[in-house]
Amino acid sequence: MSAVESSGRWRDPAEAVLLPVLALLGALLAFGVFVWLSGQSALEAWKLLFLGAFGDSFSWQNTLQRAAPLMLTALAVALPAQAGLTVIGGEGALVLGALAAAALPYAFPALAGTGGTTLLLLAGALTGALWVGLAGWLRQGRGVNETISSLLLAYLAIALFKHIVEGPLRDPASLNKPSTRPVDETLRIGGMPWDGVPTDVHWGLAFGVGLCVAAGIWLTFTASGFAMRVVGGNLRTARGVGLPAFALILVACGLGGAAAGLAGAIEVMAVHTAANASLIAGLGYTGILVSFVARHNPWAIPPVAILFGGFGAAGSLLQRRLGLPDASVLVLQGFAFVLILAAEAGRGRLLAARAAKAKSSQPSAPSNPSATGSPNEPAAVPMPPIPT
Repeated sequence: MSAVESSGRWRDPAEAVLLPVLALLGALLAFGVFVWLSGQSALEAWKLLFLGAFGDSFSWQNTLQRAAPLMLTALAVALPAQAGLTVIGGEGALVLGALAAAALPYAFPALAGTGGTTLLLLAGALTGALWVGLAGWLRQGRGVNETISSLLLAYLAIALFKHIVEGPLRDPASLNKPSTRPVDETLRIGGMPWDGVPTDVHWGLAFGVGLCVAAGIWLTFTASGFAMRVVGGNLRTARGVGLPAFALILVACGLGGAAAGLAGAIEVMAVHTAANASLIAGLGYTGILVSFVARHNPWAIPPVAILFGGFGAAGSLLQRRLGLPDASVLVLQGFAFVLILAAEAGRGRLLAARAAKAKSSQPSAPSNPSATGSPNEPAAVPMPPIPT
């Protein structure tokens, strides 16, 4: 292996890690400037961000609880991205998954216990799979851009959610905040124990980490996962070798939507206990950012989700100590998203420039067939046609 090939082998993975890290550091710097312009200390804001996210046991529990749905909504972006699609409709799949989990006990009041909990989770996952799968079908079957269709479908899902929660399924006891009836206690998901003591971190975290690990293993070590990545790398080549591109894209969108729908069901069964407007908190949109920072790698999603869960957990501390709005962390996320996109665009141009440079540096093929021989070798004489 040449020195150039060896350097390129290590340079590309290093850039893939370094650029998102630099983008996040730039976002923190920009957020510090924003805080300073608001009349507060940037150093104090950075300190409170760390303390609010990872400063003590309570902060860690709050961070992990917020990170759990982000892992699942990030998969709603990462899995279709492996098939070459940019799907950003995880928010719609999440709210409809939550609505399905909250509505199923209306149809089957006798649901209870572990079996009922499993059915509610499956209902949320199936609803999300169908919703995001629709965006994949529109892309492959009708040529509709999946980014636009998934975003519009998310707005439609939120409208349907509000209509049903505030209308047909509204609990008469919910006066100021319309919601469905609370999920029965036997159907709820409790906290994960630590040293035998239940914590505020619900089992949704285990679902998130487990599915991210499983998705990474599937994409890396199975034939179908390899086929999915081939479709995402070059759709024309995938069709040329006979891969079922249409089916693989639908599978990618369906699995991603199932993860987001599962996140919504878990939020209902572990956090909110009912479907209401509090579920429309932008978890699906934050999952887009988590997936892009992780470069759509399922194995990288959990640590990135924990980082952004920590940012969300620190919002209340910034509000109490510095008087900043709780939503000020959304400004930090906005800076991170812009810089991540800029880093991706810059890296794409850099790779294209390198490819063009490498192509131009290759020696061109000789036009004279005899040019490859020795200088003294006579030119080949064409043979006469064979008489018939």
